[in-house]
Amino acid sequence: MKKYILGIFIIILTTNAFAQNIVTISGQVLDSLTAEPLIGASINVNYGQMNLTTDNKGKFAFSFPKKEMAIVIKFVGYRPWRTVISGQSDKVFNIRLQQVSNDLEEVLVSTKGADALVKRPILGVNSLNIKTLSKIPTALGEIDILRGLQMLPGVTSVGEAANGVNIRGGATDQNLILLDDAPIFNPTHMFGLFSAFPSEAVSSFDLYKGNVPTRFGGRAAAVLDVSLANPSLEKFKMSGGISLVSNRIRIETPIIKDKLGILVSGRGAFNDFLLPLASDKLKNIKAKFGDGSSKIFYKPNNKNTFTLSTYVSKDFFQTDVLGSINEINSTNTQYQYQTVNNTLNWFHAINNNLNLQTKLITSNYRPETLLPELNSDNKVKIKSGVNYRQFKSNLNYFKGKHKLEVGFDAINYLINPGELDPGANPNITSVKTQKENGLETGLYIEDEIELGPKLLITGGVRYSYFMNLGPGSYREYATGLPRDEISLIDTVFVTGKKIMNSYGGFEPRFGLRYQLDEQKSIKIGYNLMRQYLQVVTNTTTPLPTSRWKTSDGYIKPQVSKLYTIGYFQELEQKIYEFSVEAYLRLTKNIVDYKPGADFLLQEYPESQLLQGKNRSYGFEFMISKKKGELTGWANYTYSRSLNMVNEGPAVSQQINLGDWYRANYDRPHSVNATVVINQGSHHDFSFNFTYSTGRPFTMPQGFIQYQDRSYPFYSLRNNARIPDYHRLDFAWNIYNPSMDPKKRWKGNWTFTIYNLYGRKNAYSVFLKPRGNIIDAYKLTVFGAPLISLSYNFKFF
Repeated sequence: MKKYILGIFIIILTTNAFAQNIVTISGQVLDSLTAEPLIGASINVNYGQMNLTTDNKGKFAFSFPKKEMAIVIKFVGYRPWRTVISGQSDKVFNIRLQQVSNDLEEVLVSTKGADALVKRPILGVNSLNIKTLSKIPTALGEIDILRGLQMLPGVTSVGEAANGVNIRGGATDQNLILLDDAPIFNPTHMFGLFSAFPSEAVSSFDLYKGNVPTRFGGRAAAVLDVSLANPSLEKFKMSGGISLVSNRIRIETPIIKDKLGILVSGRGAFNDFLLPLASDKLKNIKAKFGDGSSKIFYKPNNKNTFTLSTYVSKDFFQTDVLGSINEINSTNTQYQYQTVNNTLNWFHAINNNLNLQTKLITSNYRPETLLPELNSDNKVKIKSGVNYRQFKSNLNYFKGKHKLEVGFDAINYLINPGELDPGANPNITSVKTQKENGLETGLYIEDEIELGPKLLITGGVRYSYFMNLGPGSYREYATGLPRDEISLIDTVFVTGKKIMNSYGGFEPRFGLRYQLDEQKSIKIGYNLMRQYLQVVTNTTTPLPTSRWKTSDGYIKPQVSKLYTIGYFQELEQKIYEFSVEAYLRLTKNIVDYKPGADFLLQEYPESQLLQGKNRSYGFEFMISKKKGELTGWANYTYSRSLNMVNEGPAVSQQINLGDWYRANYDRPHSVNATVVINQGSHHDFSFNFTYSTGRPFTMPQGFIQYQDRSYPFYSLRNNARIPDYHRLDFAWNIYNPSMDPKKRWKGNWTFTIYNLYGRKNAYSVFLKPRGNIIDAYKLTVFGAPLISLSYNFKFF
């Protein structure tokens, strides 16, 4: 009997002790808007140690040992709910799950507006918001607009460190790149490694690669329109970041509340000692850059606003690679270039339906090549530059089914093609090429009109007129012969500001949308654009110091016609978007170079240039998921870009005997995918994958033996391809959310791995002699995983 009583006592003590180590977790799961119970929602405890579901009232309860536990609650069509608790006491939760369809868009890769993909009549317009760019992987932790754009269909570059992007078969100089309406002539830092845009101060950017509004002119392929953010008129705000490449800061504050505010941002990169960690090819490189922007916003009343935007950037780049420049004996080659842009904008609301906007814009681009002489403190300088001034005004009318815009703009180009400053060296002759003075004007009108519930049309026309002005000189050559010293007849000198050459013509733009239903539409479009300013270069990717050239008597304006058609669909309550677009671009007067061309300090570059035509076409498929725990997009592009140059019967007037040949940026296949895995308010993961066909390059047809040495013989241009390119990137964003709404400081860490599996992608293939043999070598820029860590903060 005593043993029985003792056993019962031990059992009671054990049960009490066990009960004291158990907690009960219970709660109810409801819809966040309707408060309806979610029946059958799944509850996962400690990553699968326990799984259960809610009952017919959305309720659940379970017991678990006292310890830290992770709880995840999921229901189809809703955002998951996650928490981690200490598990030291009983807990009761009232959980409201949010429907994915009610989320704000996490990723935006289409036209602006919730239903713009289906309903707007414009094709080929893409937007990527800064929030999306901050989540996806980047090289060395730098938020980069141009690299983000390369994840979209139809956008490529010729290499890892390329200066700019190629869009739907266009060259880099065929893209009009604007920052608050001021042109950016060199959109990259460090010879193409990073974007020149101050991401900290940018609010949005739109890429027009299909239908281009008539307010834009002067380029043949596409328009990238980047806008700086307006400063806060209510309170002080600050944000910034620190990465392995640069340090960034943005400050905005009201000066007169609700009337006057200012935003200032700056970025500086002085960590070039880290470049050898990224690649052995960069071990002898010195590279520094800095950029800054400011924006003053003034609102005197409800009908008028004034803004003044300024952007300044400066780069320095040094390499041991020496070029043969006028036989100057230099120790290395240094490049420095700077941009100073200003935009003054006045917006006036005449009434509720009519407004007027007027802008004054300046852009000053100054690249230099510096050659430090051996055993001397002297530096020989080669200078050039573009001075751009523009007046622009447009009137917008909105009423009923019409959106009408009428406008005028005038641009003055003052170009310094190049000058050689010998400095203190008396043995080098100073050289100055004649400056170019051009005036481009444009008058345009555009209307968007609804012709019914399903049919919407946008149509407009721009008339552009360009004049090449004196003073200056030009050469006359014998008709039908190659332009060279042999066919030269005379040199004509023009005094004053007389018109030396002029070009012009109409540029019609058209877009149509036919809506099949609320979620599906078909669109067609047509564009004609003229380009009077171009880069002349004999490299695959233009250098920052490459020469800009206006049209003249021999270099005719490029004229591009673009035909597009597309199908667009939204799926599952606008969570998914699908699109397929096809395009055909026909461009005449494209600019290419003669074999062995040299443009440096060339007074009459037409003797080194040829013009022909380009034919580009392709298909673009894209699907994106904009809301939910997993967001992102994937796309596939098939595209071709082919040139034909045949100015006459002479071999020197043709490229590839006058037949079609691949353009430098012809890459038939490309695949891009970006995935962001949102893991609540604490962290998220993202991956980028990109693949593309290798770009063309020129392989020698054979070799010539001369005096016991081999020399390559070239016949056909772009007759081979470098190996295909592919890369996987990873990013982990770690946030520290605060439950205190009064806390004004927020920070997050970003850990990235660029080129995760260490693919040794080829930037180029080059030939190198070894005795009497010539070997081919592959140049790789980033041939190993590139790891970086950055910290970003906001104070408001």
